[in-house]
Amino acid sequence: MREVLEAARAWWAAGERFALGTVAATWRSAPRPAGATMAVGPDGTVVGSVSGGCVEGAVYDLGREAIDGAGPRFERFGVSDGEAAAVGLTCGGVLDVFVAPVDAEAFPLFERVADSIETERAVALATVIGGPAPLGARLAVWAEESEGGLGDAALDAVVAAEARALLAVGETRTLGFGPQGQLLDDDVTVLVEVFAPTPRMLVFGAIDFARAMVRVGKVLGYRVTVCDARPLFATPERFPEADEVVVDWPHRYLGGTEVDERTVICVLTHDPKFDVPLLEVALRGPAGYVGAMGSRRTHDDREQRLREIGLGEAELSRLRSPIGLDLGARTPEETAVSIAAEIVSLQRGGRGTPLRDLDGPIHSGLLRADPPTS
Repeated sequence: MREVLEAARAWWAAGERFALGTVAATWRSAPRPAGATMAVGPDGTVVGSVSGGCVEGAVYDLGREAIDGAGPRFERFGVSDGEAAAVGLTCGGVLDVFVAPVDAEAFPLFERVADSIETERAVALATVIGGPAPLGARLAVWAEESEGGLGDAALDAVVAAEARALLAVGETRTLGFGPQGQLLDDDVTVLVEVFAPTPRMLVFGAIDFARAMVRVGKVLGYRVTVCDARPLFATPERFPEADEVVVDWPHRYLGGTEVDERTVICVLTHDPKFDVPLLEVALRGPAGYVGAMGSRRTHDDREQRLREIGLGEAELSRLRSPIGLDLGARTPEETAVSIAAEIVSLQRGGRGTPLRDLDGPIHSGLLRADPPTS
């Protein structure tokens, strides 16, 4: 829902009824992941996407029906490689989509959930999309509270616990439960959409490569901060696309700012007086990616200095240096793409191999092979 939130909030503020179509699950090479959303406005405006293909047209029609008074609908699109092209799934993928109307009566939790998303307060939205529980019933779950209900208090309690577990890993998923929350049953299907705070990218070193890295980081969906100890270079005017530009010693700033497992740290200074204390803090923290720019000679010197101040092999093994994948990059923009490719590869378990040299599904290991038959 994050991708359509601006338009949705405008319709909500105007008191108008609109519809949301959300991908609940995917199989094989469906183009968009669970949680991808398309909004249909009261005037027929479309924002967002669920497939990038002709499924959009079918979801649009369902959205218009919802606006005109129809209730929530659950649909599966794409059934085989041979038939997939008919609904726009040219790769043979299959996706489940849930379409429901939104207004103050149908979705009274919308404003609280939207506020949480905008203010970066982690929230999970659990919606019944199948089974004997009320179709479209919703439960919003935060770390220490919940609101709404799925039709049964026991089911609410179990779903809230599962939603908090998904919040911890930042993952949207469709789950099955019994009518009273039995974990071994799957009579009730619940889509749990997770809206975790936007992950951070911390770029250290206000150089030309950093400008390119900021742009790429924003494309990847990060909240990007540039930090440098030199006020002459660390200015908002030089990095207009950054969410934040900080003048401070890098290690001091990193030690006092929020970092979690989704945080990406790019050290572009390649100067020992900045790099070594900064990397000591970074490699001892929880960041999911720590990369440092420099030649192999610079890397060897830097690694030796880090050993001398007490970092062990396990900590040093987390350092991606020299930073990036081997793309033959030379310019700042090419180098930023190289770094981004390494970040995505590490997060998604990719190998950096040309797809034409591989056999099997493009999204191997990420999507289930086939949907359930019942």
